[in-house]
Amino acid sequence: MTHAPLPKPSSGRSDGSGAPPKPGKKGATAAGAGGGKGGGGNRRDRLASFEKARKSEQRRRTVLLLGICIVVAAALLAYPIYLVAKDTKATAAGLAGLGATLADAGCDPDQVNQATGNQEHVAEGTKVTYDQSPPDSGKHYPSPAAFTKHFYTEDDRPQLETLVHNLEHGYTIAWYRADASTEDVNALRQAAGTFGSETYDPSQKFIAAPYSSADGTFPEGKDMVLARWTANPQTPADQTQQKGVRQSCTKVSGQAIADFMAKYPVASSPEPNGA
Repeated sequence: MTHAPLPKPSSGRSDGSGAPPKPGKKGATAAGAGGGKGGGGNRRDRLASFEKARKSEQRRRTVLLLGICIVVAAALLAYPIYLVAKDTKATAAGLAGLGATLADAGCDPDQVNQATGNQEHVAEGTKVTYDQSPPDSGKHYPSPAAFTKHFYTEDDRPQLETLVHNLEHGYTIAWYRADASTEDVNALRQAAGTFGSETYDPSQKFIAAPYSSADGTFPEGKDMVLARWTANPQTPADQTQQKGVRQSCTKVSGQAIADFMAKYPVASSPEPNGA
């Protein structure tokens, strides 16, 4: 009996197609996986680079903004100082040509006395006897005269005790003899007019006020006495370092007033921040 030959084992795929397996598919898949991993790494690098650049730009902007703030703050602080200096120079320039020249004013050397009465207030109406006449320091009333008025006559002048409080706040007071010549009184009125009254400005702390025989003795032969109450600006409340300063002049001189105020600035007073 004849038997049919057995079929030979197939070398094709097991799916019955008889086609040999396609080479490289597995390798291609591995390569693709490797390529995807490399792409993820590149994205992370790009994100890290972007974040680094963003933070660097943020720091640059912060430093720039801080610099601008510092410049603006410095300008805001310097501007009032500039205005005060400017006003002081303008006032001095306006004063210089008023009244007698410095050479003709007959001004004595400054007289310096130990100051008294710092923050010693007395009740309104109390009469104070001062060590100097006209006064350059001493006990005083609780409230000073208003900043807005720079020239007084006998008709409207505040009490001496009120004006002494102004001295404590750094005012220069030009006491003038009540019966001084019309020429000198007019010159002093003009000098007072060079000081502003609209807004508070420490450089404008000036008052011209009459001093009569009822107030006390005026220096013989003099028509004007400039007065200041000074202090060490580092320790203004230390009364041992406070001085009363006066300069007596035969005639009113705008230049003498300007020089006196420059020599004894408002900052060198017991209470420079008082109005």
